[in-house]
Amino acid sequence: MKITREVKTGIVAVSVIALSIWGYNFMKGLNLFDGPSITYLTEYNNVQGLNKASVVTINGVEVGKVVKISFNNEPEKRGQLIVEFSVETDFEFSKKSIAKIYSASLMGGKSLAIIPSYEGEMAKPGDFLQGEIESDIFSSVTEKLNPLQAKVENVIVSADSLMVGLNDMIDAKSRAHFKSSIAKLDVTISNFKSISESIDELIKTNEEKLGNTLTNAELMASNLAKLSDTLVSANLGLAIKNFETTVNNLNKILASIDAGDGTLGKLLKDDEMYNNLSNASKEMEELLREMKLHPKRFVHFSLFGKKDKGYKPTEEIR
Repeated sequence: MKITREVKTGIVAVSVIALSIWGYNFMKGLNLFDGPSITYLTEYNNVQGLNKASVVTINGVEVGKVVKISFNNEPEKRGQLIVEFSVETDFEFSKKSIAKIYSASLMGGKSLAIIPSYEGEMAKPGDFLQGEIESDIFSSVTEKLNPLQAKVENVIVSADSLMVGLNDMIDAKSRAHFKSSIAKLDVTISNFKSISESIDELIKTNEEKLGNTLTNAELMASNLAKLSDTLVSANLGLAIKNFETTVNNLNKILASIDAGDGTLGKLLKDDEMYNNLSNASKEMEELLREMKLHPKRFVHFSLFGKKDKGYKPTEEIR
């Protein structure tokens, strides 16, 4: 059977129309070759870049597309966005399930994930699910950096205010003095460097003498150590013990004298003996005076052997 040109043209035209309809619906997120789909709704203040034909997943499995995104016309919810999405499966979940927008890749593409819940009444086509937005890495970093940025800005403002205050406080004269102080400090550092170099040169020049001095000091310390050992080895303990014995004996003698024992003790303690010695001393003094005044009364001397007629004292020696 021969197909005429008109039939061929009709087949091509129908094919083009069918492909156009399928492409249009595919661009809208609908696939005419898939089975019947169920649509649900959710609501957001911001869809974070979610668009038509974005993928809808359940537990990581693609189950549908985003069909439509429109603004809410209700006065109390004006500005909010209603997202309509299809689920091309008979998988059931409850009305407590969550529709969460998340980042499908690092390139910024957004997808919609259904976090299923099985408690309560099962969801029906056209029901609203609770909408949530998952923070991606860039959003998290931005949220954490915003407070830090505010603090940094405050620090910068405070530092700027401080510098302005310092500029107001330090006048031209003070700045000149400050520059002069820095210049003097530079001179002081230079002088210190010169002194350090001079000391270094002095040490290098007298290195041998310093070595000899340290050697002599070490030898002196060694000699002192030997002298100390000699003194320790000497019988100092015995000498100290003998000294203690002598001191004890002296203490005993002093105690005996203080008690009145012995001649010296009696002389110190016995008044009668002291008086007798005092009287004897006085009589001895008078006798010596008499012998000095009248020596002939006590000494008889003759060259020719003349007999002594005897001496009769005219008065008693008192």
